[in-house]
Amino acid sequence: MSTLNDIAHVPPKAGISKTRLVGAALLILLGGFAIIGPLVIAADPAEQDFAASLAPIGDDYLLGADHYGRSLLARLAHGARLSFGLAFLTMVAAAIPGVLLGLLAAWKERALEFAATVVLALPGLMLVLLFLAFSPGNYGPLFLGLSLTLWVEFYRVTKATTRTILSQPHIEAAKMLGFGSRYILLNYVLPAIGPMIATLAAFAMATAIIAVSTLSAISVGLQPPTPELGSLIVELMPYYTEAPLHVLLPAGLIFLLVLALQLLAQGDRA
Repeated sequence: MSTLNDIAHVPPKAGISKTRLVGAALLILLGGFAIIGPLVIAADPAEQDFAASLAPIGDDYLLGADHYGRSLLARLAHGARLSFGLAFLTMVAAAIPGVLLGLLAAWKERALEFAATVVLALPGLMLVLLFLAFSPGNYGPLFLGLSLTLWVEFYRVTKATTRTILSQPHIEAAKMLGFGSRYILLNYVLPAIGPMIATLAAFAMATAIIAVSTLSAISVGLQPPTPELGSLIVELMPYYTEAPLHVLLPAGLIFLLVLALQLLAQGDRA
């Protein structure tokens, strides 16, 4: 076995760059806020108190209150959980079929190529809007539309990379020595495509967060009073002159979430 590995297989480089470490640390902090925040923050994100309308940061409200007197800290925590959770589920729903079908297509020429080409021919935003048109403001069509848009990238990258790996001399040598597809998949293909799939997953989550926030901001995604980050910006925009920081808080949270995922995805190995 060692002879086969010595033929041409080069294991992936070890080590994680500082950029990825910064991205991972930031993502852990934001993930903790999104997961633990709604559990420990006592305030109800939907409870209104008109006496506290646009309450400033500090005082009785740590991050202030919106125009209905709702706690912004609670709404940001629930909004982060919603955006982060929806993006994660969308990424998983896109990655699993994309990777599996990509592996299948690499072994079976032209398999599913037509279906992937048809999906790629449709602009992603149009596909999401098409699903939202049947049930605007609901999670299901938004989740389904984003997943159908993102799976193709996993499929294309997995298929192309796997096909390149299968054509290398050490794989041919493995086949000649009688090693089966399962052995080649577990020992050569998956270790090689794993880092690329992880990078694609980070990009997919960032894309989903931006898409969900943008669609909510233009009133075709999730609707108020759902505490979604994009809809929070739209709700507070008319009060920008009175409370500019209140508008910037959800925008800043979206920026940090996407930045953490981008750093995690783009950081080069040391």
